[in-house]
Amino acid sequence: MIIDPKDQPRRDVYKLMIGSILPRPIAFVSTISTDGTLNLAPFSFFTGVTSQPPTICFSPARRPADGTQKDTLNNIVATGEFVVNVVTEAIARQMNEAATDFPPEIDEFEMTGLTPIPSQIVAPPRVKESPINMECKLHQVIEIGPEGPGGGALVIGEIVLFHVADELLRKGRIDTGALKPVGRLAGTEYTTLGRRFSMERKKYQP
Repeated sequence: MIIDPKDQPRRDVYKLMIGSILPRPIAFVSTISTDGTLNLAPFSFFTGVTSQPPTICFSPARRPADGTQKDTLNNIVATGEFVVNVVTEAIARQMNEAATDFPPEIDEFEMTGLTPIPSQIVAPPRVKESPINMECKLHQVIEIGPEGPGGGALVIGEIVLFHVADELLRKGRIDTGALKPVGRLAGTEYTTLGRRFSMERKKYQP
């Protein structure tokens, strides 16, 4: 089947994307507003960009109901700082609760029972229950699409400090089995680590 996205409703295109681009890591992003209100929200359009400097990106889409920008993006634009917290099996339920479309004055840390702890360089707090936190400074925001439902932004940030639980590090590498990360699939489905296998990358020999 060949599908032209220009001929499809926005919602159907979205379903095609989230059903094809998977599994997706989850950026559990903590921010703080200019008036000091804490915010915590998950985003599954998330990946790394470069390692020098260490840079990540994630995409907060506009709200489907009214097309307005999400609090996370508003806070990052206003302050230039955020923290990405890795989602594990242990905090999957709280992450899902934080995905609720709360009003801006609501603190998702309080609503989910997760614990905010101070960062060292940026103002937004880290999630204590997450074993990996990345303190980030905003590099660039790229607006994409319409100023309404379906549009959004690409947030690019530089990681200025890593926090990694001691028990996860094995000779400078993260023990992914011990981390127990959670990934996003389509709809209400998530995934954990299943069967893993290793393949050595071959070098070209002319």
